[in-house]
Amino acid sequence: MTKIKEAALESELTKIDVTEELAACPIDFSKSQVANPRAGQKQKEYNNGLSKSNFNERKKYEANQEPQFNQLFTDGTLPVKPGKYRLIWSKHCPWATRIAIAIDLLGLNTVISKGVVDPLRPAGVVGDWFFTLDANNEDPVLHTHALSESYLRADPTYKLRTTVPALVEIGTGKVVNNNYNTLNTELALAWKKYQSATAPDIYPVQLRADIDALNQIIYTDVNAAVNEAGLARSQADYEKYYERVFNRLDWLEQRLSKQRYLFGKQITDTDIRLFVTLVRFDTVFYQKYYVNKKRLVDYPNLWNYAKDLYTVPAFKNNTDFDAIKKRFYQVDHTPVSDLTRIIPKGPDLSIWEEPNDRKRFE
Repeated sequence: MTKIKEAALESELTKIDVTEELAACPIDFSKSQVANPRAGQKQKEYNNGLSKSNFNERKKYEANQEPQFNQLFTDGTLPVKPGKYRLIWSKHCPWATRIAIAIDLLGLNTVISKGVVDPLRPAGVVGDWFFTLDANNEDPVLHTHALSESYLRADPTYKLRTTVPALVEIGTGKVVNNNYNTLNTELALAWKKYQSATAPDIYPVQLRADIDALNQIIYTDVNAAVNEAGLARSQADYEKYYERVFNRLDWLEQRLSKQRYLFGKQITDTDIRLFVTLVRFDTVFYQKYYVNKKRLVDYPNLWNYAKDLYTVPAFKNNTDFDAIKKRFYQVDHTPVSDLTRIIPKGPDLSIWEEPNDRKRFE
């Protein structure tokens, strides 16, 4: 590995303990009703014809799990071939949105298709995602009704959670990679031949060690820490992650006071990874997970930076505030009579269209 150039990054990296597992959403696994309105609910079984499940029967699913499918393009295991793969993602999910943004930003949307699952699962279902937004409840390319079908085609014995994002081989219908920690790097390095002429180099060789370091810092202290606050079982545990989030946001606010993006004048993979949490912060995390010391709009540099990225079509077009709010507040298709909940009308989303000041760094 190339040596980290920024001493500050090397120092910050020593302060964290990175565990890059596939993190479960607190909406499903938290024991606190703040994050998971079904916590402590009386068990009830539902059968919608597609899946029969009970939202309190989660013993077979762990809150965190290692990525189970890690085939790579960069080592030659997976052939780089246009039209061969389809990204299945959910528009509510920050982990999945990373990959959707990268595909469009790199201009790979002409060679890698994307399919979207419903952010609302059927009542009672925890471990699967369904194509109920498509005609006939079926993905039009894979011709499957549930994402679990592709997991089972890859491994008939698979019994863990079905997660997004999932890169699926179209011909076989098998999941080949569900690791959101590596997919963007794979696309950046192995698919250069098919990237658009105007695509940014989101993983430039001279910055790779520094990008890897800051990616881990942001993953631990921002991306995952907001979830951990929602999963917290005690006041002390919650406060630990609360402090971690805001200490890091303060640090990032200072970093962005000196440059347009996290690594100067160019958008990198790290910007994608930070954006997906920032764009959900005021709408969801500030309210839902009690990380409420400050809103994103209270950070001048972080807020203008996020608005700046939002002007880029790949970021804006893959941000669906309606899907985000539905998943985090409506939760699933459980009838309101069985699970009472309210979806907030705000915040005002028009402010994302307001001008930003980041061009001062050009």
